Amino acid sequence: MKLTLGTATLSLALLASTPFMGTLSFPQNAYAQQSIPESSVLVKQDVLRKTLGNGLRVIVVKDPLAPVVTAQISYLVGSNQAPNGFPGTAHALEHMMFRGSTGLDKDQLAVLGAQLGGSYNAFTTENITQYYYTAPAEDLNIMLKIEALRMGGLSINAADWEKERGAIEQEVSRDLSNPIYKYVSELQKIMFDGTPYEHDALGTRPSFNKTTAAMLRKFYETYYAPNNAILVISGDINPQQAIEQVEKDFSAIPRKDIPQAKPFTLKPIKAQTLTYPTDFPTSLVTIAWRMPGEKSKNFAVADILSDVISSQRGALYGLVPQGKALMADFEYVPKGDVGFGVAIAAFPKGQDYKPVLNEVKQILQNIHDHGVPSELVEAAKRKEIASLAFSANSITGLASSWSTALAFQGLNDPNEMAAAYQAVTPEQVNALAKQILNPEEAITAILTPENSGKPISNKGYGGAESFASVPDKPVKLPEWAENALKKLNIPKESAAPTDMTLSNGIRLIVQPLHVSNTISIFGEIRQNPSLQEGKDKEGIADITDEMFKYGTKSLDRLAFRKAVDDIAADVSAGSSFSLSVLTPEFDRGVQLLADNELNPAFDQKFFDIVKQQTSQSLVGLYQSPGYHFSRAITKAINPPNDPSLRQPNPQQVMKLTLNDLNEFYKKSYRPDLTTIVVAGNITPEQAKSTVEKYFGQWKAEGPKPDLNMPKRPNSKSSYVHVPDKSAVQNSVALVESIDLDIHHPDHYLLNLGNEVLSGGFAGRFYKDLRVKTGYVYNVNSDFTWSQTRGAYSITFGADPDKVSLARKAALKDLSAMQTSPITEDELQLAKASLLRSIPLQESSVSGIAGRYLTYTSLGLPLNSSHLAAESYYKATAVDVQKAFQTYIRPQDLAQIIKGPATP
Repeated sequence: MKLTLGTATLSLALLASTPFMGTLSFPQNAYAQQSIPESSVLVKQDVLRKTLGNGLRVIVVKDPLAPVVTAQISYLVGSNQAPNGFPGTAHALEHMMFRGSTGLDKDQLAVLGAQLGGSYNAFTTENITQYYYTAPAEDLNIMLKIEALRMGGLSINAADWEKERGAIEQEVSRDLSNPIYKYVSELQKIMFDGTPYEHDALGTRPSFNKTTAAMLRKFYETYYAPNNAILVISGDINPQQAIEQVEKDFSAIPRKDIPQAKPFTLKPIKAQTLTYPTDFPTSLVTIAWRMPGEKSKNFAVADILSDVISSQRGALYGLVPQGKALMADFEYVPKGDVGFGVAIAAFPKGQDYKPVLNEVKQILQNIHDHGVPSELVEAAKRKEIASLAFSANSITGLASSWSTALAFQGLNDPNEMAAAYQAVTPEQVNALAKQILNPEEAITAILTPENSGKPISNKGYGGAESFASVPDKPVKLPEWAENALKKLNIPKESAAPTDMTLSNGIRLIVQPLHVSNTISIFGEIRQNPSLQEGKDKEGIADITDEMFKYGTKSLDRLAFRKAVDDIAADVSAGSSFSLSVLTPEFDRGVQLLADNELNPAFDQKFFDIVKQQTSQSLVGLYQSPGYHFSRAITKAINPPNDPSLRQPNPQQVMKLTLNDLNEFYKKSYRPDLTTIVVAGNITPEQAKSTVEKYFGQWKAEGPKPDLNMPKRPNSKSSYVHVPDKSAVQNSVALVESIDLDIHHPDHYLLNLGNEVLSGGFAGRFYKDLRVKTGYVYNVNSDFTWSQTRGAYSITFGADPDKVSLARKAALKDLSAMQTSPITEDELQLAKASLLRSIPLQESSVSGIAGRYLTYTSLGLPLNSSHLAAESYYKATAVDVQKAFQTYIRPQDLAQIIKGPATP
């Protein structure tokens, strides 16, 4: 579940910890005795398993979606196994796993990570630490060799830990600057006091200050062993050959005696109310309860209960269309042996929290007393089981589903979860609701926005700065890696989709993909509200998008949601629209999508509610630090009175009429500005026939509008500080406009140079701002392109006293791109990274569709990835230097800071 509050999107699960929310050591295989009905087996996968002699469990799942492979190795250890007083030990060790090992030092590892061109990272939870890599399928042997070397002999020394300590403390500062993180941390302490779960996996700055390299070495030698790990590999590979490679690399690593987890007892919970100031644009009320963990026998029941409570057909979400809340939802956060659930409602800043809180309490009390509707239980079961079919639509997602099942849930197979969902009864759901939703054990929280002050600006930093040179030596890779990666190749051009234009102007792109029994639609209507909204009509585009949630002319909101639930589909409509559905239900799914998109109800009652909610949200948004930060960035790179600076006025929004909405819809929702991508288990002929059947009557009226922004002058240096009382760490953006657009070939050269600067662990920024100095936790730079404009940004998070140092280091690296050519090693590394990353764009159905939609919106050919590869392949270091000299202006970079004052 994600909360969208103005421009801020929050997820408790992500903010409470890292991507997965824990898992555990409860009874093994809680669902192993249940069978799955044949009709429920939605994914028949080519799976090969083997347990090596040293105990390493290996699962290889073939997925021919793209020439890509994902490897995920999950160690069954996390913060719960950390020494008392050092809750971040597992997290610290996760960081040190990127500092090199016997046979592969940290510089070589960084270069390999960049050269493979994939996604390479890790996360730590209470019981699991996972390392994952996604790269071209041909490089699986490299990925496995890296993980085997790290498992067999990690390099942990005091000097490296001292450097990494600075970076990890910046990560702690970043999370402590997030009010939701602080709330969830205290909630976890109350829920699980006296158990290992009272702390999350992040750790604390005081404990890191006391942590030594010797402590990390002991933790590594105790828990990092093949018999305490699960390796999942998925992608377009030969499973038997993959198993043989794993045996070759891992078999010699000895098993270890792993300490058993100590049992614990949960203490009773007493109801209490917490209060927190935030930097959000809206207020929040939450009510939380303790719930079962992922390995509990009641996990499936708890998951279904959560789905029912959060259903758009349920009473909690119903507070939104009633105008009683800006947002309402329920999130279940399972953490292995334990878990918690949170009911959340947002309301306008400045309003009394009591009415909203009382509404939420009454709804949950009614569920506690009387249970939930049986039809919503059955709908949730269908949806959860159907979701298994979609796992093969992403190579990474498929690996994650297996890792979750085996490492986090203690199962043998993801489909065992289907059996558990299939067996859930309404009686079980109601019994669990009766047990859990006890008002005497509820933890209530009120999160209220506070004013942090107005942004402070001045003319900026001018003048030249002097930097001492830092020598950078070429990195020699081990022979096994050098031989595999030394040759650069332009990736093979993927099979072209069927591309057609329907009679009404819709561009239909069809990509058959026979990896699952599902079909997905991704659609986009090209719009530019800055140019399409009339004078004093700002905000009508957002209101129009929101109104699609309220049903169609033939089906009201609840009837429409029921029709979608009946086919276990996901449907969303608006300027961007989508459908995910099982193949047999494709016709019905497209019918519902088209009905929602072409025949929205646009009811006066709901329009008045949405208009009021939008106005109220804007009032709070315009006072929030996050808004002032993003607004300052927009103003820094655009001239005064630029269309991009238009924004809705809360008072003017209240004057908008239903006629304004209908006029905007009529003019801006046009088939000749629409692209629909159909991907999945379907032929082009079938896709065309069905889309024409339901979208064919849609007609455009009047001339097609020009939606391209005008050219703009180069921006100049400026400085803005946005105070944020809730932040411990500063968020920093260095930005400027670029006199270049997506259609100029030089933009490829800038992208290539940016890979040298910001290409992951081997990038100049990462090495100079994190690895060598510990100034920051993360640093990124990026170019953004449109048909008429370009912009460049450097972003990082740092403690106030390190902002200036980090900025100077970043500008030094940027200026160096202009004063001398990049080295041949850097050029080859950047090329390898970008060339090898191109196939990864096809590693998920959504990625394939998203790429096509991006190309069509930018007026680019569908084979633009191949054209980019050819440009990268032939580029020289001198070409890159000239591009940076021509277009980048370090002296004009504006600096925007959000957070505490800097020295």
